[in-house]
Amino acid sequence: MSILIVDDEKDIRELIGDILKDEGYSVRLAANSEDCISEINAEAPDLMVLDIWLKDSRMDGIDILKTVKRDNPDVPVIIISGHGNVEIAVAAIKQGAYDFIEKPFNIDQLVLVVARAMETSRLRRENNELKRRDVTSTEMIGSSPSFKALKSHLDKVTKSNGRVMLTGQPGSGKELAARYIHLNSNRASAPFVTVSSATIEPERMEEVLFGRETPERGVEAGLLEQAHGGVVYFDEVGDMPNGTQSKILRVLTEQQFTRAGGTDKVRVDLRVISSTSRDLPGEIRAGRFRQELFDRLNVVPIQVPSLADRRDDIPELARHFVEYFHRSQGLPQRVISQDAEAMLQTMSWPGNIRQLRNMIERVLILGDGAGEIEARELPGNEGQGAQGDSMVLGGAVATLPLREARELFEREYLLTQINRFGGNISRTANFVGMERSALHRKLKSLGVVTSSKSGTRSAYFDEEFQEGDDG
Repeated sequence: MSILIVDDEKDIRELIGDILKDEGYSVRLAANSEDCISEINAEAPDLMVLDIWLKDSRMDGIDILKTVKRDNPDVPVIIISGHGNVEIAVAAIKQGAYDFIEKPFNIDQLVLVVARAMETSRLRRENNELKRRDVTSTEMIGSSPSFKALKSHLDKVTKSNGRVMLTGQPGSGKELAARYIHLNSNRASAPFVTVSSATIEPERMEEVLFGRETPERGVEAGLLEQAHGGVVYFDEVGDMPNGTQSKILRVLTEQQFTRAGGTDKVRVDLRVISSTSRDLPGEIRAGRFRQELFDRLNVVPIQVPSLADRRDDIPELARHFVEYFHRSQGLPQRVISQDAEAMLQTMSWPGNIRQLRNMIERVLILGDGAGEIEARELPGNEGQGAQGDSMVLGGAVATLPLREARELFEREYLLTQINRFGGNISRTANFVGMERSALHRKLKSLGVVTSSKSGTRSAYFDEEFQEGDDG
């Protein structure tokens, strides 16, 4: 626990410092308002002991108190003064001081007030942490090989302070992965602040990130300052304006910045996690993204798989969303039928997990009651619901001879089933009702091969691999 002691009398501040060091606290000292503000900007203390009267200072204790309660409202401030009276005490308490102690002070009283203030601060931080944590929204769900590979990578980076770049399709869960890193790191009790690079207007980006200072409104902390001690997450960093990229690069290098309209340097301690669905090397070649910034952010690259690469997880994810909407919105806690699960696993998911979540919510809202969710209730089921339906049922099939039409159907059907089961031939054979060896022969005759991608196996048609049907 860090305590900042501000007093213009050297003997007093050193005496208080020695007393609190003996109690096990970490202590910093400041003799005037300039040193005080500099110490706070470098690292906000857990508590301040502040003298009302400060010689040769630009601000007195009350001015400093106002500034601290505006910029760091969670830091408790204990006021001390050798000229104590009721008016000063009342003014200090009104401005947000935790307590008021008059010089000459009683050592036991000082230690007791500091201990109480620290406990109050601790409880406030714990309460804020509980409010920040949304267990449902940060829970990692899945058991497929690609999901396990992702989680293994995330677990390896949680305890470090390295910068992580998450890549993947929109809706695949990049922010969820970033929050998982945060909640399992030693910064879990500190803020997690999201910077939406794609939604903040370019002309406001610097003000939003760095904050601003104006005579009318004083200091307004930006997102980087709000994230001090914790994690800042640059969502879709590829959409960041080019001018802002250079300033972010400077912040990552120096760990400090100046607010818009201000002159003081603000030092921040941040862990940076970023994400993108863009091809950043391509953006660099096109001159839209800075190579230096990419190199700074891409220390640990982690690929977040698409939902198509983790179809094994779809039933589990769907059940999770049913439970979530039941708890959060009171929607029916319905069971998903096997046919509906099979349909979900074979559908196209361009919107990934976000699309699945929205579909489950829609089904629960518009559903017929508390019975099983049937395949017919799934939006988009007719016509284009399952991958390959348009090819099998399209008019072109009518022009094919029976043997070719049958071969086309078998190929598309088996491709769908293999991909549904994550490339697992044994599970596919069990579902379609074939012996595993017979299925292997059939796949070879149809030109269907499997390969690994993103930690899971998928199937595709390779005409060169195709052999004649054994009949």
